[in-house]
Amino acid sequence: MSLKSMISQLPKVQKDFNIFTSYIKDAPITNRINDTPLSGKVGAIKDNIATKDFPTTCASNVLKTYNSPFDATVVELLKKDGAIIIGKTNLDEFGMGSLGLHTIFEPVRNPLNDNWCIGGSSSGSAAAVASRISDFALGTDTGGSVRLPSAYSAIYGFKPSYGRISRWGVVAFAQSLDTVGILANDIDTIKKVFQTLDKYDPRDPTSLNVELRDLLKENLLKVNTSDKIKIGIPKEFIQNELAPEIKQTFLKYIESLLKHNKYDVYPVSLPSIRDSLSIYYTLAPAEAASNLAKYDGIRYGTRDTKKPDIIDGDFYNTSRSNFGPEVKNRIILGNYNLCSEGYQNNFIKAQQLRVQMIDQFDKIFKFKNILTKNEPIYDIDFIISPTNLNLPPLIHQGSTISESNPLKEYMNDIFTIPMSLAGLPSISIPFVNSKPHGIQICTQYGNDEKLLEFVKDTM
Repeated sequence: MSLKSMISQLPKVQKDFNIFTSYIKDAPITNRINDTPLSGKVGAIKDNIATKDFPTTCASNVLKTYNSPFDATVVELLKKDGAIIIGKTNLDEFGMGSLGLHTIFEPVRNPLNDNWCIGGSSSGSAAAVASRISDFALGTDTGGSVRLPSAYSAIYGFKPSYGRISRWGVVAFAQSLDTVGILANDIDTIKKVFQTLDKYDPRDPTSLNVELRDLLKENLLKVNTSDKIKIGIPKEFIQNELAPEIKQTFLKYIESLLKHNKYDVYPVSLPSIRDSLSIYYTLAPAEAASNLAKYDGIRYGTRDTKKPDIIDGDFYNTSRSNFGPEVKNRIILGNYNLCSEGYQNNFIKAQQLRVQMIDQFDKIFKFKNILTKNEPIYDIDFIISPTNLNLPPLIHQGSTISESNPLKEYMNDIFTIPMSLAGLPSISIPFVNSKPHGIQICTQYGNDEKLLEFVKDTM
């Protein structure tokens, strides 16, 4: 299909699945060089990543009229390498959600079945790829927001090592966790997009610098690759609540690995994983509350000039009320964890437990973490788990879950959050029986290329 024909299909795809918050109307007329790495590849961008050609709304009333004067670094790099950006994708407001339901633009509908939730928060990015209207899409992953919707839509969702892809121009949810991720229908496309984006960016203080990138390459060359690949299965991920269909797929996948002479499978233990949800929902809302404080209607955000500036002695009431319910919940939780009573008992304790979890991961993997410099004790290459705890619910069921028992929605992240807290590269690979779901594979910090090679070899 030509680019012009594909763009002509956008209105119908949008009507069917509500993927985009804005999209291109006409095929771009440019003199593109045909031998650029992403020449002719069509991409979609999550609407919390700044673009000068499309609005950047974060699916929120707070930013619904915002147009960025610049492109995020990732968008600049994609354009430079020949990618064609067709639009901005729907999401949970400011990236906060696991089902794709917390948006001012109405939920995204799953292209595999438009009654199913597609997951969040990168819901529109997953749907753009699953519907085949784009070759790849960028999302952001704070606690699983690329991997979960990928699992729910039977595509690949890759969260690189924290710091390998620039966050400059990405609207922050929790900056110690936010990672730009890549969604696609095949590993080769993910590898090409990752190679384009995997660059040091001096504008991003969390970007992995050139010295550390060189050290990473040196360390990886020292790792003995002649032995069998060793795969760990954390016993803490064997959950009684796991959907039977997902459990069956998980066991079959492990069985398929055991049939090959080059893989060995071992049980491993990461006790701190049991605390991962508590750690995440202490730290992430605290960072969110701090980041979102600037949306006061004065410096950032919308301001209703038809209403009085001060209401009941509060200047910010009108502007701050533009946040949706889920964002408000997390701001309240975050401020509680940062208050004088909760700071030591909650925030500091969660930070300590996070470090403890990273140390446990470092002991298990074969090679040293270049950031922590912890020495490994065991020699595991990859860790495997399910991606999602449950199969995708119907959209109306998801809405009921979200409203009546938010903890159930938060439980969706139980397998993905530990990798986010440790900054590890991880990917969800797709499976479909009665409904789509995923298997998650992760490895030591910085081992992204080997992870993608492993997935390609085993699929």
